Amino acid sequence: MFQDDGSSSVTSSPLQFYPMMSLSPGFGSPYPWLKELKSEERGLYLIHLLLTCANHVATGSLDNANIALDQISQIASPNGDTMQRIASYFAAALADRILKTWPGLYKALHSTRISLVSEDILVKKMFFEFFPFLKVAFVMANQAIVESMEGEKMVHIIDLNAEEPMQWRALLQDLSARPEGPPHLRITGVHEHKEVLDQMAHLLTEEAEKLDIPFQFNPIVSKIENLDIEKLRVKTGEALAISSVLQLHCLLASDDEIIRKKSPLTPKNLNGVHLQKVLQMSPSTLGELLEKDLLTGYSPNHDSASSSPLSPTTSAKLDSLLNALWGLSPKVMVVAEQDSNHNGSTLMERLSESLYFYAALFDCLESSLPRTSMERLKVEKMLFGEEIKNIIACERGDRKERHEKLEKWIQRFDLAGFGNVPLSYYGMLQAKRLLQGYSCDGYKIKEENGCVVICWQDRTLFAVSAWRCRR
Repeated sequence: MFQDDGSSSVTSSPLQFYPMMSLSPGFGSPYPWLKELKSEERGLYLIHLLLTCANHVATGSLDNANIALDQISQIASPNGDTMQRIASYFAAALADRILKTWPGLYKALHSTRISLVSEDILVKKMFFEFFPFLKVAFVMANQAIVESMEGEKMVHIIDLNAEEPMQWRALLQDLSARPEGPPHLRITGVHEHKEVLDQMAHLLTEEAEKLDIPFQFNPIVSKIENLDIEKLRVKTGEALAISSVLQLHCLLASDDEIIRKKSPLTPKNLNGVHLQKVLQMSPSTLGELLEKDLLTGYSPNHDSASSSPLSPTTSAKLDSLLNALWGLSPKVMVVAEQDSNHNGSTLMERLSESLYFYAALFDCLESSLPRTSMERLKVEKMLFGEEIKNIIACERGDRKERHEKLEKWIQRFDLAGFGNVPLSYYGMLQAKRLLQGYSCDGYKIKEENGCVVICWQDRTLFAVSAWRCRR
């Protein structure tokens, strides 16, 4: 915990009268002074409470973790400002992690939970609409595909996450405008829900008929980790392109993690941070709060074994899939992934890294949607909240949200026999025009190692890269 050693003071802050070490639940309202905190003080304090709570969870000090969660609950809110909202979801994830230590209790509490496919589809469509990230990825991917398929008469595209038909409707229009005429196009869509594939097949068939393009859609109902390569039905004479959007990170669990009975945490103790010194800072956004060296010893700027680009996670599932896809000899493979390191081996690493990432996403929504927006609440709760929960509360094979940095993906594809295809300048121009259509000017794109990264302010959030088989 953070102790007040009396080395400095902020006379206007009620915190000087309540050293953190003395806080414990009591009768009535145990923390009345928390309500008196100003927005910036509250944001800083919530960050420290989350880090403190995570440290207690990692070391098995559940009584202290419970006290920290109780304090967070006094001032966090899914309907509040950005820090209050994000703190709510990280606190829920930490609580979920604690519950998992009592499997019977955890299963009983979750036994009546209903997960609606329609709600899941709806919230992902909201993400597509509210943020430019997938639109930019689709523009860059389509341009790479069009350029690689120039002059080809038989084109086959494999979509490893066939969720959003807008990408392929746009591609059909691009192909119909080719000087040499459109090719015969076949799209193989992979998705775990049949209804998603059925809708995509209907919309794309309708669009192809309208544009008079010979078209077939081949649906494969499967999760990416269970994909049978034989069902992709790649034929001789086809020019093949592969698209993977926010999918490959799900395969990054190593065999060792999956079969291990226990996953002992190796917590790193937080250095004591003087609370009054922290309260003298005056950042204006959640991202700036996090940049103020609050995450002592856990800043993404500090190198660690798990965050170093020289040590990518080895995964038999991912290696097997990349080798199989390489064997299909695609002319181009376009990949979009979250560009952040959420795959650290310890809880504390993942918490600090994911705070930065989701802080930026929550800031995006704060700049474009009112706090009372039900659509905003759904995206935060049903999409970001579930991702945060998976990153923080889950281990081994259950942890699917294993986002990593572009440098590691570059190394993985290189080792799998792929060479980088620099994304075109024309695609960049299209993407920049797309970003200009958004009301806020915080979105940016830039070239990095022949790939494109999409940023909020100066923080990279998503990366798009293109690859071809290197023989």
